[in-house]
Amino acid sequence: MLVDLLTALAAVILLSQLLGRLFARLHQPPVIGEILAGLALGPSLLGRFFPEVQHAIFPAAALTPVNATAQLGVVLYMFLVGLELDAGVVRRQLRATLALAGSTIVVPLLGGAALALVLYPRFSPASVPQGIFVLFISVSMCVTAFPVLARILADRGMTQTWLGVLALASAAVADVCAWCLLAVVIGLVRTDANPLTVVLTTVVFVGAMLFLVRPAIKRVVARLDRDSPAETSIAFGLVAMLVSALITEAVGIHAIFGAFLMGAVIPHDSGMARRLLGVKHVLAVLLLPAYFAYAGLRTDTGLVTGWGDWLFCLAIILVASAGKFAGAWIAAPIARMSWRDASAFGALMNARGLMELIVLNIGLDVGVITPRLFTLLVIMAVTTTLMSSPALRILLGPLPAEALANSPRP
Repeated sequence: MLVDLLTALAAVILLSQLLGRLFARLHQPPVIGEILAGLALGPSLLGRFFPEVQHAIFPAAALTPVNATAQLGVVLYMFLVGLELDAGVVRRQLRATLALAGSTIVVPLLGGAALALVLYPRFSPASVPQGIFVLFISVSMCVTAFPVLARILADRGMTQTWLGVLALASAAVADVCAWCLLAVVIGLVRTDANPLTVVLTTVVFVGAMLFLVRPAIKRVVARLDRDSPAETSIAFGLVAMLVSALITEAVGIHAIFGAFLMGAVIPHDSGMARRLLGVKHVLAVLLLPAYFAYAGLRTDTGLVTGWGDWLFCLAIILVASAGKFAGAWIAAPIARMSWRDASAFGALMNARGLMELIVLNIGLDVGVITPRLFTLLVIMAVTTTLMSSPALRILLGPLPAEALANSPRP
């Protein structure tokens, strides 16, 4: 089993690095190439044309350890995403951030709900109630890939511009809301509890983390930064993450939600956070490619048959994209944005990347969506992420980032 796991990881890392560098040369986030590497190793490409090779790389004995590695990677990834959130950015642009984040959540949610009503008779598992299916599809429409967005902004030199700051702050707020809604969906599916009970459980847990755990963690982190070696600080952070993940898994929400919240309550500018973020490169090179492979093994474009399915796929992409752009345009007057800047903001928020894959894999795991719909939604996630960088170049053109920094601020 160990040999099978090592073989699979070596193949995944090699192809991920090759395609990641290729897409970086094409002025796209490398994560797109890494996601496509995972899809290429699955039944959609390698399994279809070279099934013997795919079986040699991913024998049955390797699937369980690859899955375990992938799940560990995504829990740690969501923890680091939480660590990188800066509440100060949100506070500095509070009015515009809340308007833009709210609009780019609500509009995609409504569009997703309308789309889900159409998809339900054709794509929903028979055992899933319509309300849960609609809520899950709605959540999948409003996700934004905060780390991918940050990478796009950094590549264009826009991280410190007012548009970049607004995009980062809004994406952070939107993702927190999306994960809270997803936690409710998972709780409803896993526990068969009263919806009000699930919502209250989620709210209580979030409130406890923000108002009880956060102040205590802040004091402990300050003491560890001052008096303890780096290894102790890192160990405390990882144990805290695992305990939080175990609690949310035990109450039926999901481990990644607990990991994300624990990262969010640890001060992002602390020495502990900086040390924990030091494992980011190992995560990016080793563990996340395993997750892409895990998603790729579950994505089979052969399940998409006929023009009808492909038209539904196009409709999903259009609804997902329209929701983000329309949300940005609606909130533009409140944020005092021009049409061009609002469109650029919508293009940034339309990048879904790995965050969307995590949501979709959870949906498939708990049985809310079928493998066929999972494949259509994965295609949407890749397509909308691919659209973001070209759309920015079209909208902002050769305008240097410094010019944006000097334009009127909201």
